[in-house]
Amino acid sequence: MIDPIELLARDDKWYLGCGDGILWAPVAPVWLDAPGFWDPALVYDHELAPLFTLAVLDADGRELELRAQSRRWTPAELTVEYRLSNGMTATEVRSVHPGGVLASEWRFQAMRETRLHLVAWSAQPGPVVSGAVEWSGGSLAFTRSIGDALRVRCELGCLGGGTTWGAARSDGDVAAPRWELTPFVEQWRPEGLPRVAAAADGDGVLFAAVHRAMVVGADGASATFALRLTAAGESASRGAAGAPGNGRPGTLGGASRRRWQELLARAPGFRCSDPYLETYYWYRWYGLWLNAVSPGAGNYAHPATCEGIGPLHRATALGAPCHARELRWLDDPVYARGALRTLLDRQRADGSLPGWVGVADDGGEGGGAGDWGAALLALDACAPDDDLVRELYPRLARHADWLVAHRDRAGTGLFDAGARGRLKGVQATVYAYTLLRALERLSARAGDAARTAEWRRAAERTMIAVRSTMWDAEAGIFSDVDAASKRRTGHPSAASFFPYATDLATAEHLAGLERTLLDPARFWTDFPVPSLPLGDPRFNARGEIEGRRRAAPFNGRVWPHANSHLVESLARTAAAHAPHLRTAAAQLLHRFVRMMFHDGELHRANCHEHYNPITGHASRHRLLDDVQQSWVVDLIVQYVLGVRPHDGGITIDPFPFDLELAELTGLRVRGHELDVRVEGERVRVTVDGREREGLLGVPIEVGG
Repeated sequence: MIDPIELLARDDKWYLGCGDGILWAPVAPVWLDAPGFWDPALVYDHELAPLFTLAVLDADGRELELRAQSRRWTPAELTVEYRLSNGMTATEVRSVHPGGVLASEWRFQAMRETRLHLVAWSAQPGPVVSGAVEWSGGSLAFTRSIGDALRVRCELGCLGGGTTWGAARSDGDVAAPRWELTPFVEQWRPEGLPRVAAAADGDGVLFAAVHRAMVVGADGASATFALRLTAAGESASRGAAGAPGNGRPGTLGGASRRRWQELLARAPGFRCSDPYLETYYWYRWYGLWLNAVSPGAGNYAHPATCEGIGPLHRATALGAPCHARELRWLDDPVYARGALRTLLDRQRADGSLPGWVGVADDGGEGGGAGDWGAALLALDACAPDDDLVRELYPRLARHADWLVAHRDRAGTGLFDAGARGRLKGVQATVYAYTLLRALERLSARAGDAARTAEWRRAAERTMIAVRSTMWDAEAGIFSDVDAASKRRTGHPSAASFFPYATDLATAEHLAGLERTLLDPARFWTDFPVPSLPLGDPRFNARGEIEGRRRAAPFNGRVWPHANSHLVESLARTAAAHAPHLRTAAAQLLHRFVRMMFHDGELHRANCHEHYNPITGHASRHRLLDDVQQSWVVDLIVQYVLGVRPHDGGITIDPFPFDLELAELTGLRVRGHELDVRVEGERVRVTVDGREREGLLGVPIEVGG
């Protein structure tokens, strides 16, 4: 039995969250080895720092130095081992819980009975703190703002109650997490802190602290401190309640582990003889839950600040359609529906979407990450829902109307790549096309059958334009088109292959795909597929332009988002027109997944923004890991296990990955419960308790 939490354990990661929009994921932590959470947290994608740290004092109130000896991370907790300057040892378990609770649990060991004072303390910039500092219910509470948009109530406390507490103001700036810099050093009394709360409003720094006295005996001793962050107006009652999991009984770390086990258990079980596929499957589910999965409107930004996207998750927010593709395989489609609602809720009155959400509306030359039509159809194929169709159809129709009016003003059927309108982009046009086809298919179910023919005509206009204007038969590629001259640019890119994931490409275009995408001298690199081909004068594997490394280069780096499309493109072409490409599609998915492990090490899975196509090096300098702008689980389910739902039922048709074993259990699709096992050349499918067997390469059809 696989334990995904232990499978993902490592010593070089620290992100903690529980899927409710508040998480501790500092992109460049400075104080990782300092106790507690001094580095920033994200509260609905707004950065809040500092949080709190902990000082350990001896019986006389003198600080004992803590030196971190080791760290161990799982999705559920970060465990840090310390040695104290008096020879004692301590273990800290950090975890994050629903309701914005960040917990720091401590266990001390000593050779002889020792009296200690533990002080959890925070330092907040005075100007952002407003109102009174209150001691109530065993915690010290104050309210602070994050920018101009969000006010957060902060409650610092000790489980079971603190011994003493205090708050004080000081001139200066927020200091490092060093006890010697706090005013409490000189305010310390034999019994502890002075139990005095300073006025909150003003300049300088507000220091707040909660103290617990303890005696460490032969059996050790423990204490837990926590900070709860609650957006103003929300209920503060959503604490960290929960039964312990596999950790120590009664610990919050144990509760976090149990909660994560329950979250990961909502995904279909997966095991595989390819350890990279197996590990990455579970790593992607961790990333999806970490990044604020929600069954409702989503948590990318708090409702009061819907435009607020922080430094880590602006990149993640772009991927809502990608999330929907992945989340459709959960035990309840409500999460995938929430992903689609999340950013469509940001739609403007004219039907456009913010630049970080929309289709071909990024203000630049890219096509955005919003393949909304394909995502909605993918979800609908798994779990048809007329209510969702009726809810989302009007929004997507308004967006399609806006695209036609503003991104294809001349009625060419081709769509502008960005607001400047200099190019008719392949990616932008494919996204618009899939949206038009989705609206055509869903309009009658949405109660708008009168527009079905209109959507069909618009989609067919685009289909004709793509095949006649964008297709370059001589070069064998689909090409962007110069908007002014109406001529193809002739510059192939990864987006040139996006039409193959749709019916825009036919058998007529097959030879072009094979001689370009599969050419090792162009796109089929060691770590495929680069955004530009080798040999293009603009190509640079390191992402340099004019001698400078760029943040988001599209001149040869490998982008996971594009590669998800390309696996889909190659696999769909293989299934529809060219069975001999099934092996190549399997190779592409395997190499794509293999790339997202630092130095090929199984315990170091990642998902950065882009990668070097020659060496596989990730864009670690961007300090953005777990970027969810691609889809991988969906590709594993569709092609490793072969589960491809459609309007008429489900096709089970695994691709040849040359695996000893791949098994998916507990999958719910179109009202059926499925288990799929691929063992060598044998395929065994269990549908609602009834087994069927077949051979690899021979599809098994399930009706309904």
